[in-house]
Amino acid sequence: MTSQETARQSAAPWVRLVVRDGNLLRLFIACVLIFVVMTLLRPEVFPTVENFRSMGSQFPEVGVLAVAIMIAMLTGGIDLSVVSIANLSGVLAALFIRTFIPAEASDVQVVIGLIGAVVIAFAVGMLCGLLNGLLVARVNLTPILATLGTMTLYTGITVVITRGNAVFAENRLTFIGNTYLFDVIPIPMLIFAVVVAVFSVILNRTAFGLKLYLIGTNEKAARFSGIDVPRTLIGAYVLSGLLAAVVAIIFLGRNNSAKWDFAPSYVLQAILVAVLAGVNPAGGSGRLLGIVLAILALQFVSTGLNMLLLAVSGGQFFKEFAWGALLLIIMVINYFSERRR
Repeated sequence: MTSQETARQSAAPWVRLVVRDGNLLRLFIACVLIFVVMTLLRPEVFPTVENFRSMGSQFPEVGVLAVAIMIAMLTGGIDLSVVSIANLSGVLAALFIRTFIPAEASDVQVVIGLIGAVVIAFAVGMLCGLLNGLLVARVNLTPILATLGTMTLYTGITVVITRGNAVFAENRLTFIGNTYLFDVIPIPMLIFAVVVAVFSVILNRTAFGLKLYLIGTNEKAARFSGIDVPRTLIGAYVLSGLLAAVVAIIFLGRNNSAKWDFAPSYVLQAILVAVLAGVNPAGGSGRLLGIVLAILALQFVSTGLNMLLLAVSGGQFFKEFAWGALLLIIMVINYFSERRR
């Protein structure tokens, strides 16, 4: 055994994974390069604890939604309704808080009420995901059309319930969106880390995760191998809906309110992150570590450009341009790398 092979085997699992996977290696290099460049350009503000606290509180919603999109993509599908599910779940949770936690409520009542609101949000998210799964797995609708239809349906239900107005949560969940663990780690970032850890176990250590990859690779072969494809697909969309509900709680904690049209652009951003992470839209491949690296690369780019172009009109436009350009560059590099194999 050579010294290089010994060093490779003694490295951490995520390092071995990055070295083996060309796309992950390119994303890792992109993250390092962007970080170094932005540090050199703005050394007084970019590599600071305050900036890391700020960046850590900005990306969790899109990151969790990207994991939800990834779960559907692994099966060869997609879930366009995730933001609509998040808004519906958030509105119903906020209404529960406003109705069942009065201003004079004791601490015990507040805790029970908040647990009830979270349970309602999760239940709504999973029910919405269940409907998506039934439409895809039992009615055999194309995933993009099924979730496009339910996206409109869930948004319409939310508008009817709220009459188009925002619903406020009486400051009951703001500790989730606006506080820090040890005064450094934003709670939303901690939630994102827990989501990545839990779904890493589900995708890599359970039979259900293996079935998702097999269905995305070859659905017909998966059926002949004895996998209950409809049941697995329904489970995938239920999990996607559950993750959307997690985002609803972060939304509610950050803004103290929920609304039917909150963050519509997050759907495309989550898809961009998933594709940039190397998740195959046709199904069968994709890694959570790619989601983490992709969201970090995009966050470094957007924060760095905001700092560089703070005083320049059109900075937001350039940020969108940079996100799209980074996606295209990585995809072109991936394309030529695949051709050389």
